[in-house]
Amino acid sequence: MDDEAAANREANLKEAIRFWRAWKTVHQMCQDRGYELTDEEVNIPLDRFRAEYTNHDSSVNRAKLQFSARPSEAMVKKYTNPPTAANPAPEPECGTIYVEFMQENTMGVKEIKRFATYVATNNFKAGIMVTVGTLSPQARKGINATSAITTLECFLLDDLLVNITHHDLVPTHVVLSREEKAALLKRYRLKETQLPRILTKDPIARYYGLKRGQVVKIIRSSETAGRYASYRLCV
Repeated sequence: MDDEAAANREANLKEAIRFWRAWKTVHQMCQDRGYELTDEEVNIPLDRFRAEYTNHDSSVNRAKLQFSARPSEAMVKKYTNPPTAANPAPEPECGTIYVEFMQENTMGVKEIKRFATYVATNNFKAGIMVTVGTLSPQARKGINATSAITTLECFLLDDLLVNITHHDLVPTHVVLSREEKAALLKRYRLKETQLPRILTKDPIARYYGLKRGQVVKIIRSSETAGRYASYRLCV
């Protein structure tokens, strides 16, 4: 093997490690949101990742990285409104999610439309794009424009190299159901606007896919108080 080929292989291996780390994080993220994924799927070792998802020159075959996951029974229950006289059999607000590592390094409106169309026509409830490059301003507007037909999220590969929820300083977050939110407000006689806030663009909010109006319970540990909880409203 000549020096150039060896250098290319080394560079491809480094890139494969980056994709492997992001692959694990996005699987962990989906699992933490409540989607059905086995630990074997989530915690894939590097050697198996390279064997299944890289080419002979160690470059990543991004077309093979796509996957989908169904919501667990607990997730379906959390995201289904209680039956009422007007709607005795409410549909769950969650469904199968589709994740794709985009093959294009630059993302424009064309790529967004293709992805949104694929998600919608294949009856996925939501889609996550993992991109190497940042989205153009027009592409970001394109994501907002697709909200009428499907829910799209976009994460940069670099932002998934480390799972932020695994950091020692990040407390446990639990997304409340509508019923749990209502019970919380009733118990403390609060309006939701009186709760502290978390922005939709906050990294933790993005990790859990929080939407405006949802409440997240934050569980912290204290040497004096033990475990205690606080709550934030997503805005």
